[in-house]
Amino acid sequence: MALWSGRFEQGVSQFTQEFGASLPVDKAMYKQDIAGSMAHARMLAKQGVISDDDAQAIVDGLEQIERDIDEGDFTFDINDEDIHMSIEKVLTERIGDAGARLHTGRSRNDQVITDTRLYAKELARELMEANLKLRKTLLAVAAQNEGVYLPGYTHLQHAQPVLLTHHFLAYYWMFTRDFGRLRQAYDAANMNPLGSAALAGTTYPLDRFATTDMLGFSGTIPNSLDAVSDRDFLLDLDYAASVSMIHLSRLSEEIILWSTSEFGFITLSDAYSTGSSIMPQKKNPDFAELIRGKSGRVVGDLVALLVTMKSLPLAYNKDLQEDKEGVIDAARTLFDCLTCMEGMIATMKVNKEAMVEQARKGYLAATDVADYLAKKGMPFRKAHEVVGHLVLLCDKRGCDLDDLSLEDFKAESDLFEADITEALDLESIVAARNTFGGTGNDAVHQQMQLAEDAYTNDNDWFFEWEPPR
Repeated sequence: MALWSGRFEQGVSQFTQEFGASLPVDKAMYKQDIAGSMAHARMLAKQGVISDDDAQAIVDGLEQIERDIDEGDFTFDINDEDIHMSIEKVLTERIGDAGARLHTGRSRNDQVITDTRLYAKELARELMEANLKLRKTLLAVAAQNEGVYLPGYTHLQHAQPVLLTHHFLAYYWMFTRDFGRLRQAYDAANMNPLGSAALAGTTYPLDRFATTDMLGFSGTIPNSLDAVSDRDFLLDLDYAASVSMIHLSRLSEEIILWSTSEFGFITLSDAYSTGSSIMPQKKNPDFAELIRGKSGRVVGDLVALLVTMKSLPLAYNKDLQEDKEGVIDAARTLFDCLTCMEGMIATMKVNKEAMVEQARKGYLAATDVADYLAKKGMPFRKAHEVVGHLVLLCDKRGCDLDDLSLEDFKAESDLFEADITEALDLESIVAARNTFGGTGNDAVHQQMQLAEDAYTNDNDWFFEWEPPR
């Protein structure tokens, strides 16, 4: 018999019981549910709503149930509908009337959102830790490959040469922003709804600030209607996960391209590759492809929750039961993908010679030749046109700009002198770009220091910060 069955003359059918049950999903939050119940019981005793003996019996009983679940000695019954009813039923069976007093001044509405907020905080911290590990590896690989050149691309066409360190740092900064979004999602979840009851608060003299302290929340939600119906913090976590997956997908796409025979920029470790059942020579970047594919799944989780929330009136609606499965899936998927990407980056081999060879192709010095003319007084738009003519000449001859003679250059403009060859040197082209954020050696060294500082700040916050008690 359901705990809410007093109003009903008959129970639901077995099908609708299973259809309406959230237990298969929310049993993952059993630790959070037990923590919330213990805090509630202690607060009730402190306020004189229940006796100290009842509170102690409740806490002792819940601790034993938690141990049973941890050890696999607890049977979840789908007929219990959700994790709250499942635990409360067994608690009452074990300790009697004291267990039945636990729900005093509380509704499943504020109970479930308390569990969900605690669980969202845990998920966010797990993702932040995985994010830090990936960023540490990106910094290490960026440092190991100082002085390696490769072509930078726009439209997947050769554009200008860059340092590989600079390229890796571009992704590092993406994941640094992801950490900030995860931290914001954590902060959004870090507010206490417990004590809001169904939607209007309760007539019992609850101390909501006491449970805020006991559960480690940073604050107490001031509106009971908002407390039980708000799922913005889950949208924040879903969004943070989605953006991070998009960044992982972009990096995966580059890894896939770079590992092809056409590029040959990297060789993936055997541990992060698979073969073919028919073609013995194949070494496929399957795990990068899986990360790229899973990005759609996580974005779908975000869209699903947005659509679920879009027309819900205040306060609680059963639709909100659909809030957790997608978020849990998004968080677990992102965690696995961050872990996989970290291992893939840490173990791949960089083929420096192949990168440098391609950096010397595709007229990557064209912009510098135009700058050469502009610095001698020619309007840049005119210089752009002159160099375009030179590139066309190279196309017709099947050569590159550094294959042209000084006479070829002077045929387009008398401003060209013998020192034009300096503008065609790969190392000089890269080294000259030392504006803040540029790919020049000095600028990249400065950027590395900033990146290391950002990592240290985030890492210190994560490992030194303790939630309030």
